[in-house]
Formats: sequence, C-alpha cells, structure tokens
Amino acid sequence: MIFVVAGTKDGRELTERLVKTGERVMASVVSTYGEQLLASCGDSLSINDKPLDEEGLCHCIRGQGIRILVDASHPYAVNVSKNAMEACRRAGIPYIRYERDLTKITYRNIHVAHSYEEAAALAASLGKNIFLTTGSRNLQKFVQSEDLAGCNLTARVLPTSEVLGLCEGLSLSPRQIIAMQGPFSKEMNMAMFAQCHADVIVTKNSGTIGGTDTKLAAAEEMGLPVVLIDRPVLDYDHVAHTYEEVIRFVEEH
Repeated sequence: MIFVVAGTKDGRELTERLVKTGERVMASVVSTYGEQLLASCGDSLSINDKPLDEEGLCHCIRGQGIRILVDASHPYAVNVSKNAMEACRRAGIPYIRYERDLTKITYRNIHVAHSYEEAAALAASLGKNIFLTTGSRNLQKFVQSEDLAGCNLTARVLPTSEVLGLCEGLSLSPRQIIAMQGPFSKEMNMAMFAQCHADVIVTKNSGTIGGTDTKLAAAEEMGLPVVLIDRPVLDYDHVAHTYEEVIRFVEEH
C-alpha cells in the first residue's frame, strides 16, 4: 500500500492518479472537506483523517503494510515533512516529496519575510488595513500579534465549519472574514482588495496551484505592497516536480 500525505489539491490529484494505476492507496487528509473530495476514488483508497506525528506515522506504516510514502503536504508544512522522512527512515521504506514549483517573482514591491511573526511586523509597517491570504492554520499568529494590534485584519479562508469555528474562536468578526474557495482570478482578487480597502497583502509563495500568481498580479495592478512569507527549504530524501516522476518512482520501488 502507498501512503500519500494529501492535504493539498495537488496531493489529492496525485492520490487519484495513483489509484488509477491500480495501486492500493491510503491518503492522509487534514479536513472533512479534503476527505469529501476524495470520496469518489473507490475501494482501492482508504482515508486517514487523524493527525499523525512521527510515532503515529511509524505505527501506521507497520500496521497498514505501507511500502512507499509520497509526501504531497503543503510547501509550508515543514514539521509534517520532517516527521514523514524520519518515520520512513525508521521503517526502512522509500520516501518521495512532491514539490510544486515556485511562482516567479517579477513585482518589485515585495517584502520577503522568513516567519509569520516577521510577516506581521512587516505588514504593520506598510499599512493599517491588512489582507491575509495565508490560510487559517497560522491565523492566530497574526490576530494575536502585538505589531498588528492597531491594524484592521481581513482573513480570506476556506468556507468550512471547522475554519469558521477557528475564526470565531479568535474573535474575528464577520466583516473580517472572507470565506470563499479559490482559485481566484486577478480581477476577483482586485475586487476583494478594493472592497476591504487593503493597504498591504500578506501571502505565501504557494505556486500557481495556490493562486500566488494572480494575487501578485492583482497587487501589482493596484500598486499594493506584498509581504511574501518565504518558502522553507528542507533537504528532502527524494524530490519530484511532476506527477509522472512520482508515479515512476513508485513503479521502480
């Protein structure tokens, strides 16, 4: 059986491709929504919807007879990848990372941050109305940032009950939340930025599949500064940049 860390759109697409090759696959998802999107894959797919640390992964690998792990977690989910690599080393099974491409940066009004805390401080120095497109998992770091205490925050997040509950728990008001599923066009981004009177956009370099290209294009069109949280760099055991490379690796092992 192949284990796929599939908490992203490309992770789900990879899972579907592997199932179609006739492989038995277990996909690990981070939300009920992710599980629903994979529901049509058939009996060859099983789902893990519980968070797994290194020990949990080791137990799953042994208990489920996993022979290869495909890591298609979010590019910024550093701990997930570290745990997956170490669990594979301990279990003696191959690991391969699917790494989506970076968006090429041509816009000059980009301010690179190397942490969420640094991003919050940079954003505060650039404007008062902060438009966050960094997802919900690290939203707390912005909401509770002392640097952003005097700023107006707007968070664009997925429209699921889990995410909205998180936003409510952080005391965000309805006017501070845009609950919509992307991808968004340049024009849609521009409309949202204008509606919220955004002074600065905060985002990640999540590649084209994460909508980074259209966010940057919209910001450039409007002359808005962008705080870009840099993608962390890890020394992966094996890396692939296309689905075909991943499938070939699986077939070879």
